[in-house]
Amino acid sequence: MDKDLYHRHRFPAEIIGHAVWLYHRFNLSFRDIEELLASRGVLVSNETIRQWCLKFG
Repeated sequence: MDKDLYHRHRFPAEIIGHAVWLYHRFNLSFRDIEELLASRGVLVSNETIRQWCLKFG
């Protein structure tokens, strides 16, 4: 079921899930999450993270 949920997304389900978890668990801003992921080598915009949180959160 998880595979169908994240179908047609550029990033793997683990990255999307981690970003959404960070936002809801620690109440970080989208830009904070963008910086955290960038420090791990994942380049994603804060707008993309916002859309993920709306869809998967």
